[in-house]
Amino acid sequence: MKNQNISQTYQSFKDKWHLNRDLAFAETLREGSDIQKWITSRNGFNSIDDFQGWLGNRERILDAGCGNGRVTALLRMNTEPTQEIVGIDLTAASVAKENLSGSPNLKIYEKDLLGDLSGIGKFDLIYCQEVLHHTADPAEAFSNLVELLSPEGEIAIYVYKKKAPIREHADDFVRDIISEYEYEKAFDEMKKITELGRALSELDVTIEVPEIELLGIEGGKYHIQRLIYHFFLKCFWNPNMSFESNAAINYDWYHPQLCTRHTPDEVKLWFEKNAIEISHFHVDHYGITARGLRE
Repeated sequence: MKNQNISQTYQSFKDKWHLNRDLAFAETLREGSDIQKWITSRNGFNSIDDFQGWLGNRERILDAGCGNGRVTALLRMNTEPTQEIVGIDLTAASVAKENLSGSPNLKIYEKDLLGDLSGIGKFDLIYCQEVLHHTADPAEAFSNLVELLSPEGEIAIYVYKKKAPIREHADDFVRDIISEYEYEKAFDEMKKITELGRALSELDVTIEVPEIELLGIEGGKYHIQRLIYHFFLKCFWNPNMSFESNAAINYDWYHPQLCTRHTPDEVKLWFEKNAIEISHFHVDHYGITARGLRE
């Protein structure tokens, strides 16, 4: 079953990136976009200038699991040409190479995070976000990346966290069904969930809910789409992106069979076991972001 999940996840992401080659690319690079703000803020930066400052003194930066290269491009855009940017990906290296063609001092390699990474050298910063939870062994993949850190190097990761119980149940229910579908059939199902996300987003409805510990719901005011999204069902919608792109993001969540969720204590233990001192730790409704320096 494990090997079956690995091959299913490989094919799922290969289809996603090769059939949606520019997915979220423009929004990742557009200053002030929700996607860019989500990247910078979860890593502890209040602005793109702060993000640039964080990158500024790194000679070599690795984007581990670069997909179509959208974050690799963001790293390139906010660094000097003298700084080397390297991207690695198992399923979409050729897509990233095409999207980043002509970028100065930038290399892309086809690599498995659980494979032999020794040939690409050491890095002052390793960025590996929205990736580890799609590997067969996230803790081992993390340790494998740590081996690439230069002395006093920093690693920054983001992984999915365990969510409210009904959201977990609904997500797994959908995932178990569509993971057996080919891309086109799975994508058609995601279009329906995307339409739900759009309809909820367009409602001008905000409600206040009490804390319901039994259901993992935090008390407070929520727009109706956010309430459903946080605690009941992933139904992503971003009005600045096309309908097809929104559906592809929902596909990204539901179709890959390897899709682990983690606890803060679990992630902290990865850092401790690898002698990485945590410098930033952030937990939101969706995941866990952690940055740490080699001790």
